[in-house]
Order: sequence, then structure tokens, then C-alpha cells
Amino acid sequence: MVEVEKVPLSALQHWRYCPRQCGLIHLEQVFDDKVHTLRGQAAHAKADQPGVETAKGVRVERALPLWHDALGLIGKSDVVEFLAGGVPYPVEYKHGSRNKAADIAACDDIQLAAQAMCLEYMTGEPVNEGALYYASSRRRRSVTITDQLRIEVEQTAKAIRQMLDSGVLPAPLIGEQATRRCKACSLQERCQPQATHAGLVSARAALFDPDA
Repeated sequence: MVEVEKVPLSALQHWRYCPRQCGLIHLEQVFDDKVHTLRGQAAHAKADQPGVETAKGVRVERALPLWHDALGLIGKSDVVEFLAGGVPYPVEYKHGSRNKAADIAACDDIQLAAQAMCLEYMTGEPVNEGALYYASSRRRRSVTITDQLRIEVEQTAKAIRQMLDSGVLPAPLIGEQATRRCKACSLQERCQPQATHAGLVSARAALFDPDA
């Protein structure tokens, strides 16, 4: 039996935000710190310390290793709360405010859903909900693990694995979505999305214009 290459759980969030960002991090192994990434690391500092504690009758495990052999996923949780009956409840820590734009919030949701699916695989218990904790707001946002989210996890993991197998870096985002997301990306200088996009446009024009 051929073992598939494991996809890190964090890669799903990166891909959903921008496939090119995901490729730069997980294919080319580059990452640059920016203010918001440093804040994110600070938000994870406590959650990343392995340990088990009990609070109000709920067992809380930090930095719990996660995997799903069937989907080829691997990673670790920030926090998993084990509720009555041993049902896992994943909590993912994020920097920033809970009031994110819907399309950006969806990037966090898919990572949380992947954690839930890993916990289901590992424990045999259904995980139908989890939460995202935003450090700036100091508040949680509950997320229902819907069938649609589960499908997106499977499709995204497959797309990332295809990228890793091919070794081809995805093209940059274009349009309004790129303007918003590229501005906040710590890899903008390495990616050079505007220059890369201009090159793609020029190459396409040359391909279809014999006089170019």
C-alpha cells in the first residue's frame, strides 16, 4: 500500500486564503514574519504548550496531535475540550477580531472543520461543532461542521496534494480579491503578485497575437 503524502492542517487555511500563499509556504518552504503573523504566534503561545487540565468539569488538552489517515491529514490542535461523554470540541486560536469578512472567516472555518474530522477519525465520536477564539476580541465564534465544510476539506486536501506532487507553484490571485488579500499577506514581497500577473498577461497576449 502506497502511503499518500500528509497534508498539514494549516495548509488548508493557507490554500483557502490563497493557493499561491499555500505553495510558497508548503511547497517552497518560505515564510516571512509580519506584524499580524507575529501577533498570531503570540496568540498561540499558551495553546501551543502541551498539557491537560480540567476546568469546570471539562477536560482540556492543549497541542494535541491530530491525524486522519484516510484523508492524509496531519497536525495538532490548539485546544480540544472533551465535553460530557467524551465528545471532542476543538478550539482554534486566531489573532485579530472575530468580526472578519465572511470570505476570510471561511478560511479559518475550513481548518477547524479539518480538525473536527481528524478528531472523529481518532476517537470515533461525532464532532458537529467547534469554535474559533480571536485574541483581539477575546471572544469565540462557534462553527457548525456542516456537510459542505466536510466536502471542502476533502477537496482542498486533494488540491494541495496535487500541488505538492506536481511541484508547480499556483498563479497569483487577480482582481478585487487579490487587492484585499495580498495587502495583508506576509509573503507579498516574495510573491510579487502584481509583477507576476503582469508577466502572465503579457505572455498570454504574445501567445494569441502573432505580431506581438
